[in-house]
Amino acid sequence: MKGSHLLLGILVTVIWGSNFSVIEVGLRDLDPFLLTGLRFACTALPLVFFLRRPRDVPLAAVAAYGLVFGVGLWWVVNLAMAKGMSPGMSSLVLQFTAFFTVLASAVVFRERMAVAQIVGMLVAAAGLCFVIANTHGSTTTTGIALILLAACGWTVCNLMIKRYRPADMIAFVVWSSLFSAPVLLALTWVDRGAAPFVQLAHGVSWPAIGSVLFQAYITTVFGYMVWNNLMKTYPAALVAPLSLIVPIAGIVTSYVAFDERFSVEVWIGVALVMVGIAVFMCAPYLKRRKLAAA
Repeated sequence: MKGSHLLLGILVTVIWGSNFSVIEVGLRDLDPFLLTGLRFACTALPLVFFLRRPRDVPLAAVAAYGLVFGVGLWWVVNLAMAKGMSPGMSSLVLQFTAFFTVLASAVVFRERMAVAQIVGMLVAAAGLCFVIANTHGSTTTTGIALILLAACGWTVCNLMIKRYRPADMIAFVVWSSLFSAPVLLALTWVDRGAAPFVQLAHGVSWPAIGSVLFQAYITTVFGYMVWNNLMKTYPAALVAPLSLIVPIAGIVTSYVAFDERFSVEVWIGVALVMVGIAVFMCAPYLKRRKLAAA
């Protein structure tokens, strides 16, 4: 992977880690379903009027991506956080996506993994499990199950990007959000009734507005433009492990913003995750050096 692409990937994962605390700010004033709907409404509008629909991807695939991404991933994440999952722990558990994506790509696209990459993945997975086992106050059983479901949704999205490889990624993200937003707002109405919309009509705080705009334009438009371009350009085994940086940024941001405290055991688990990432990311380069030396 090019150095500039690697740095962009790291920047995006740091932004995504911080995004969980941004979501928490929005949830203080907005219904979780409505917050997700507003995020994708702002992602689609007004940019959809200035960007041509991606012609290299079937419209059905654009719509399917939007529904899985908006409902299957972020609606589920916001629901889990509303049910007691903390920002730090949500960002952590969601990163099982990295392992799901690598394994699914190996099966679907026949992408090969080096032994060192498998070792790195197992070490990082052990670190994630260790953290979850030693964090009690900021997790719920329902919350963990929902976040793992969201991780499956993100995996499907990654596979769709690798399958269709949209040329204009910003247009793809914006147009797919056009299919997410109406469904999310309809789900809000069905489950919550008119109350969230009435509350919205009475005014929203500036922090909540900032939360929606950050999620729409920084996290979604910019973040997924970069991430999806990396995912379509490189093997999943090189890109997906970068997302394991997300929980580190999420935990640090949650600590700074909400004074979320973690035990020594949790930090040991975080260290294991980082070691696993290092092994995973270095494996392809070590293999090339070994071949060059031979």
